[in-house]
Amino acid sequence: MRILGIDPGLRITGYGCIEGDAVRPAIVEAGIFRLASGSPVPPVADRLVELDHDLRELIERVKPTVIAVEGLFVHYAHPDTAVIMAHGRGVILLAAKQMGLEIMEFKPAEVKKAATGSGRATKVQMQEAIQSLFGLPELPTPADVADALAIGVCGLRRYEAGRGLGV
Repeated sequence: MRILGIDPGLRITGYGCIEGDAVRPAIVEAGIFRLASGSPVPPVADRLVELDHDLRELIERVKPTVIAVEGLFVHYAHPDTAVIMAHGRGVILLAAKQMGLEIMEFKPAEVKKAATGSGRATKVQMQEAIQSLFGLPELPTPADVADALAIGVCGLRRYEAGRGLGV
């Protein structure tokens, strides 16, 4: 089983491809897509094209069985962020479907709880949990990488539980 966890963003999108089982997962590849920035900031449409290209290259390279994606979180003070994030998620979901992959979606609190035991975990707590789970010598940085790996682990656990292999 190989799962590609994606932490969507339009400036930085984290990804973490893992394989194995939920007790002993192994990292295949993890990193970020740092999407076009600068002054002036490139239009959203240009960043979406870049995200699509980078994601499709990654999928071809790591050949996941499943894509696990974090759902939207809408903060009352920043509703525009959710709308922009939805564009990125749309590109990710479309590319995954067009490439014939199964998709799993997780709420941010569900991912945090699965990784740390708390649905309100901080970025540092998430990084520490992922460092411990994978036996990494240092914290995964940026935090988007830890989040993507946690999303992948959450997907692996759900996949195993749904197939009677519960963890």
